[in-house]
Amino acid sequence: MRKNNVSAGKIIGVIIIIYVFLNIISSMISGNNDEYKPKEKSRGTFTLIASTSTKKMDSALIKYAKKNGIKLEIEHYGDLEIVDILNEDSSYYDAVWISNSLWLYQLENSYLTTDSKSIVIDPVVMGITKSKAQELGFVGKDIYNKDLLNAIKDGKLKYVMASVTKTNTGATSYLSFLNSLAGSPEVLTESMLDNETLKSDLKSLFKGVERVSGDEEYLAEMFKNGDYNAMINYESSLIEINKELVKSGKEPLYLIYPVDGVAINDMPIAFINNNNDEKKKEQFLKLQSYLRSDDATKLMEEYGYRSWYGGTNDKADKRVFNPEWGIDTTKYLKDMKYPSKAVISKAIGLYIEALRKPTHVVFCLDTSGSMYGEGLDELQDAMRYILDKEEASKDNLQFSDNDLISLISFDSSVNDSLYNVKGNNTLSAINFVDKLDAYGGTNIYEPAVEALKLLEGTDSNEYTKTVILMTDGQSNGGRLSDVSRYYKSSKNKVPIYSITFGSASEKQLKGLAELSNGKVFNGKNGLKRAFAEVRSYN
Repeated sequence: MRKNNVSAGKIIGVIIIIYVFLNIISSMISGNNDEYKPKEKSRGTFTLIASTSTKKMDSALIKYAKKNGIKLEIEHYGDLEIVDILNEDSSYYDAVWISNSLWLYQLENSYLTTDSKSIVIDPVVMGITKSKAQELGFVGKDIYNKDLLNAIKDGKLKYVMASVTKTNTGATSYLSFLNSLAGSPEVLTESMLDNETLKSDLKSLFKGVERVSGDEEYLAEMFKNGDYNAMINYESSLIEINKELVKSGKEPLYLIYPVDGVAINDMPIAFINNNNDEKKKEQFLKLQSYLRSDDATKLMEEYGYRSWYGGTNDKADKRVFNPEWGIDTTKYLKDMKYPSKAVISKAIGLYIEALRKPTHVVFCLDTSGSMYGEGLDELQDAMRYILDKEEASKDNLQFSDNDLISLISFDSSVNDSLYNVKGNNTLSAINFVDKLDAYGGTNIYEPAVEALKLLEGTDSNEYTKTVILMTDGQSNGGRLSDVSRYYKSSKNKVPIYSITFGSASEKQLKGLAELSNGKVFNGKNGLKRAFAEVRSYN
């Protein structure tokens, strides 16, 4: 490693930049939601914490609230994030609107929420391009989860999905598959998860995953911008995607509803009783009543939500619930019975350690001169957290035994590299990170190409592949065209995810994201949280 050789002026500049973020950074703890701590609440405000799946109703709900003298603010997060936030500190919020009642039962304080009522239902299903569905013989006939599994086992079907450990659609679709492949028992027990045939079937199922998204919104964008045949998502989201695909002259998706059970979300809204505030309770009941009104119900049906609970509806609008897309509202959907909290916890652990398709991730770490001091310290701290299995497992972010990790450090060119470390033995990777030094200029493009070349040798059938690039500055070497030229000649289209830090050029990083169907993450309020977030995308 090289000795530091940075001017005093540059050091002072870096210290000033770091100081701005120092209080935020120092308050971070391993993967928790410190940066999500809300601002001080405005007097008289009714604050609703809501799933991102409810966003379509924001305008109508805010309009109703305003008309009725309610100063409503809505904050959106992923469903599992909402659970974490409320478990940490619920005092800021007055109500919660979440995708599935299942998650309300995961709250540590079982008395936190009251007056919960379901609003509409939204099944989680797989959508397959119509031509692929026809090729597989799935059109116009009853399909079981085993049929999907067999198509995946035979290499005829691959799909994209949202994270099992971070999203509602990922977690509930996994639990649905698990329940069905276990034989749809009356109650799924922990001992059933030890069945080797079940584990083998589930492992084969996840082998068909091409890419994973950390949230459902990005999953939809990723699918539309990519070249994929199938995805798992909310029925309402798949309907919205189909409308856009048809409008742009593309092939729509054919939705599959396994007759042996699907995950059905009931989208409940519940009151958070913090201080026995009767006025807040009255406001909540008004909002809840509106969401269950005929006007709101009609609007939500237009968005693709079902207002009929568990039964059938032969009068549903076929312009929305289009039979050509495999949607038959006259058929009863068999709902799965969600297991206990203990079973869910064990199932998630089993997924991470044994079932999830292994990943090969290449971390490209900026060690340019501007990283000297606090910047490098925070980068090393964030990487130790990700690579330390015990720490990362607290947030379900740990690497599994079969994962591969590669590290590339760079400044004005690629410096040191460490290839193909196993996820169950990351000591050499941690030692590599501990010895990083800061020096020189910044070239984000050369390490990106180096990472893509490395991943060319990894079998896409066996691993999902990801590049994660972190930089704190503007690249003053290399060009996007260098990456573009290599990327377009590559057979495997690997996403490049970037994390901004310091004065990083978001424009340059967005160029890499657009090229690779990737994404840019904000690490300026704490690298540890940003690394934790991007980990859920691979």
